[in-house]
Formats: sequence, structure tokens, C-alpha cells
Amino acid sequence: MHRRCWLTLGLLCLSLVSVSGENWSRFRGPDGAGQSKQTAIPSVWTKDDYLWRVELPGIGHSSPLVWEDQVIVSSALEADGTKIIQSLRATDGSLLWETRFQLDPYGLGRSTSHDKASPVMDGERVYLTWASADKYHVAALDRRSGNEVWRRSLGSFEAEHGAGASPIRFGDLLIVPNDQAGPSSTLALDCETGETRWSVDRRSGTTAYSTPAIYRPNGGAAQLILASTAHGVSSFDPNTGRLNWELPDVFGKIRVTGSPVVAGGLIFAQCGAGGTGKRMVARRPPDPAAGNTAEVAYEVEGSIPYVPTPVAYGKWLFLWADSGIVSCIDTRNGERVWRERVGGSYYGSPVRVGDRIYCVSREGEVVVLGAQQEFQLLGRIDLEEPSHSTPAIADGVMYLRTFSHLMALAAD
Repeated sequence: MHRRCWLTLGLLCLSLVSVSGENWSRFRGPDGAGQSKQTAIPSVWTKDDYLWRVELPGIGHSSPLVWEDQVIVSSALEADGTKIIQSLRATDGSLLWETRFQLDPYGLGRSTSHDKASPVMDGERVYLTWASADKYHVAALDRRSGNEVWRRSLGSFEAEHGAGASPIRFGDLLIVPNDQAGPSSTLALDCETGETRWSVDRRSGTTAYSTPAIYRPNGGAAQLILASTAHGVSSFDPNTGRLNWELPDVFGKIRVTGSPVVAGGLIFAQCGAGGTGKRMVARRPPDPAAGNTAEVAYEVEGSIPYVPTPVAYGKWLFLWADSGIVSCIDTRNGERVWRERVGGSYYGSPVRVGDRIYCVSREGEVVVLGAQQEFQLLGRIDLEEPSHSTPAIADGVMYLRTFSHLMALAAD
């Protein structure tokens, strides 16, 4: 009897450790790197292999989040712009709660949606941003109930394709990027109260859809990395909003949509137009000890992504172009290791799971490649519906989102 009780308690403890082992709390996961410590997500599967598959209300292009036993996913009703946030149980996809925001719809460009920006979450709250016809909103919901904790209006929002940059969390701060055609800024709000902790004015220009990344230099303090047309690439102290350095005038007047990514001690950022990447530059952050400044290390040539954000593995950086051409470059010098056409068109970004890379096409096909020095096509899986989203991975499960469905795929 005692032995059975101890065994049950031990299994419960192991379960709790597993559940809390890896959270995917923002767009592209920890620090926006698109990396997972998992190693056993399959490279080929069928619809019979899903743990569960659920239908979502409305249409959405945002990416799912995972915190312990909870999955958060957002969508919108395209007819009236209603924003919908759902909390699902990770084990079976059952609905825990749903919260809706009634909005005024606004004109959208082709191939876009009222639900583009991904939420961000922590152990207490879920945070989200959205744009209505004339306002840019940010709100916090209680993670367990979905009840609204606080809401802010950040003023007007002017953009051809609506709002799309996702907020991120750093410590007890919610950092909200707001680079747009109208009055622009970056704000850090108190996660608990929504009050402004710091705010930095930004130049107006072509609206940026780039989500910030966190750069953690060896032996140095964390840096908040922003990319926009008007400012190029900027580094801020995420705690205070103080500008560390900036590399302006690298994008000209071309739109920034993909997010910055850190690889090999360099910061990569890109711009594009008309569905094609136009320029990608690797920036070397300054070394305060050496007293130098930020500089362009090299420019990446050929088949540049516009919307998808690259993903790294060791010394390699994998570029997934919108047109279905994938390249591997050496981050040390920018030299191309290989370049191959995999087909399809892409808005979602690739993620790396162990030695494999997964990316979902706009047509709804998952393409799986080896994160290798040589090109290796491992699998193609049809999700049976279009998708503009990026997968999430947590505790041995990959979550794949199409326009109106969410699927959970367990490790082998």
C-alpha cells in the first residue's frame, strides 16, 4: 500500500517536471530564436498520428503558445473583426475558456487577416495586441480564467495591412513594438498593471511587421533588438529603454516584415517588397570593451526571405525564402553552403527541432529538412488547409496551426 502511494507520487512528480520543462510563450519561442530542445518530433506523419485536432472559430494567421498544460491560440471573425482568444487543454484540445473583443473592422490587403500578431504569455497572464479601424490596443487576460485584467489604447494605427508585429515579455515588462506610418514608438508596460514603465519615440515610416528579438551576448547584459525601415537595426536596454546602438539607413525605404535573428554572434535582419526579399545584412554588435561601433559584417546574397524569419543551428543559418527556395549559409562569412528549391510559397517561419527544420507553406504543406551541411529532404505532410503560421513546440509536442484548425503532434 505504502509502496503504491510512493510510486503514484513519483509518477505525478515526473509528470509535473515534464509539463513545466519547456514553455513556448511567444512568437518563435524563447528569445524569438525558433529553437526547441526536443529531438523526437517525427519527420513524416499522417492525420491519424495527431493527439488531437480541433476547429477554431474564424480565421487566424497568428501562432499558438504553450505554457505548462495550456495552449493559447487567437483568431478573428473576418466579417466584423471580432478578436477571439481561446485557451485549450494541452492533453486533449478541450476548451478551457474563450474571450472575445468586439472591434471595428478595417480594410485589409490581399492574403492578410484581422488576426496576425501572436499573443505572449507568462505564468499569470496572456497579453495581446490588435488594431481596430482607428486604434491600437493592448490587453492582459488572466491565464486561468480569461478575464480581462487591464487594457490600454496606444492611439491611432496607420498601416496598409493592419497590425502584425507581436509583443514580447522581458522579466516583468511587456514590450510592444509600434513602428507604423503614423506616430511610432516602442513601449514597455508593467505586466501586472499595464502602466508605462518606459517609452521611446520612433520615426514614422513604412509600417514594420517585425517582432523584437532578445540578444544575450557572452558576459554582457541582454539587449532588445528592433528592426524597421525608418531606424534600420536598433539595440536597447530592455529594462530602461536606453539606446545601446543603432545601425540606420540599411533598408532604404523597403519594408521590414521578417524578425531579426541572432546567430554566430551576429544579428541578421532583412527587408523586402512584392513577396520577395530585397536585402539581408549581418550586423556585428559593438564590443564595449574594445570601444568599437556596430557595423555591417557582410551582406547575404541571393534568395533572400521577405516574410519568413531564418533559423540557426551551430555555425549555419537556414534562409527560407517566400518563393520556396531554401539556403544554408555559413554565419562566419556568409558563404552559401547549399541552395535548393522545395516548392510552395511561405509566410510562416521555420523552426528547428533537434537536427530537423520544419516550415509550413501557405498552401498548408509542412516541409521537413535536415539541419545539415548537405541538403536533405526528410518529409512533406499535407495539413489539408492553408496556413500562414509558425509551429510551436513544448514538452515533446508540436502544435501546428492552419487558418481554422489546431493540431497537436507528439514525439516518436
